[in-house]
Amino acid sequence: MQAQQHGDLSTKPAANLKSGRVQTMFEENDPAGQNNTSEETGDLNDMGALLAASDNPITIKRGDVVEGVIVRIDQDEILVDIGLKSEGVLSTRELPSSGYGSFNELHLNDKVLVYVSQPETAEKPAVLSLKRAHTERQWRIAEEQYKNGELLKARVIDYNKGGLIVDVSGIRGFVPISQILNLKREEVASGGESQETAAKLQSMKDKELQLKIIEINRARNRLILSERLAVQEWRQRRREELLDELKPGEVRRGVVSNLANFGAFVDLGGADGLVHISQLAWSRVNHPSEVLHVGQEVEVQVLSVDKDKKKIALSIKRAEVDPWTTVEQRYTPGQVVTGTITKIAPFGAFARIEDGIEGLIHLSELTPGMDPKTSLHEGVQLQLRILRIDADRRRLGLSLRQADELDVKETPAEGPSHQESSDDLLAMSLEDPSTRQEATTPQTEHSASRRNEGKGERRERASDNPLLGNLPAGDEGETTAMAEAFRAAARQRKEDAEGSEGK
Repeated sequence: MQAQQHGDLSTKPAANLKSGRVQTMFEENDPAGQNNTSEETGDLNDMGALLAASDNPITIKRGDVVEGVIVRIDQDEILVDIGLKSEGVLSTRELPSSGYGSFNELHLNDKVLVYVSQPETAEKPAVLSLKRAHTERQWRIAEEQYKNGELLKARVIDYNKGGLIVDVSGIRGFVPISQILNLKREEVASGGESQETAAKLQSMKDKELQLKIIEINRARNRLILSERLAVQEWRQRRREELLDELKPGEVRRGVVSNLANFGAFVDLGGADGLVHISQLAWSRVNHPSEVLHVGQEVEVQVLSVDKDKKKIALSIKRAEVDPWTTVEQRYTPGQVVTGTITKIAPFGAFARIEDGIEGLIHLSELTPGMDPKTSLHEGVQLQLRILRIDADRRRLGLSLRQADELDVKETPAEGPSHQESSDDLLAMSLEDPSTRQEATTPQTEHSASRRNEGKGERRERASDNPLLGNLPAGDEGETTAMAEAFRAAARQRKEDAEGSEGK
């Protein structure tokens, strides 16, 4: 439909017959002497208006941004009436390929904001630019948003120690560090000088923020915005909406936002509801922190909504913690599991080993020298060792350090490479020495001499093998010691096999 408009309608003049070229075209097509008296009177009035206008000519110079009306659309150029003797010319080659100002988005009689690249002369019409006027258009939109207190979204394109630089539809805006939401008071006080604060600012690059304009000065190209005020206003509006939406008995997903002695607050997406500790009675807890932590996602049921007091009472569904009732049957201390980091805390990090089951990796159980704030991130998967399980209190102790240490300790020691060889050696070591001596033949004597030659080598390997490290040196008691060593190896294989079956 738009293509058709630009085809047939583009050759038709606009309704504004007083614009320069269009008026001239109609006058040339009107044979002299065919106008009636009333038409002549109208023409005289128009002429008087033109003469009056000539006494006060419109002055438009290079660099001005003015509003005009589209009076003609061709494939190569668009004529825009900006109040001069002739229409200004806008080249279609400078139009964007899509969005506002693109060829398909422009129509006859549309009002557009244009930039005067070259003023009108006696020989040539004014040359206009829609692209260069776009910035001015955005400033005018920003001014309206500021006056109306509107909220907007903008992408972070850069940062400095004072705050964030954002792109507001082509205008560079600034969010001071004091107006950034997720910075703590001490981080704001440091003014972005600390490495930790600088890292947070850098991590926000390319993110889209909800903002509100708090200061605008077009002459100085100054646009100041606040994330804190925007989120506060959005939450206030959203709270009113939720108070109208929520119904008792409804089930929603939320995130634990705060913990107190009397219960837990859950953010429902703009409004906090309270889960009183009495709604956690089935878990026999003394404090909500025994079963919940800030940032945890939970499923809650709405108990009541008080619009006058703006209070929402919630209950956490028991199904949320049902995995804990069988956790001791499915996991054991010492077991190595795969965990996903869910939250970084000052005292360590939380990791989820399955839906509904999360544990704490204390700072002391991280790899030595590791800083969780820089080395760990949400969503990272790690191999962890279970230290302890407290199903009643819904607590799980995890260790990254001990899992790493185990990998080193479990490196196979030098020795028999096959199960059959180990079993043969164990059986041989358990034989009665007298029996072996009676059964000695020339061949067995030869084998015995080869074994004697290898005793020194076996003793050397034993010093490196943790299973053989405590064996007595020398030939005396060697057979019994070897037997005990292989019995220990067999027990270890059995325990490993039972552990694998338990998983």
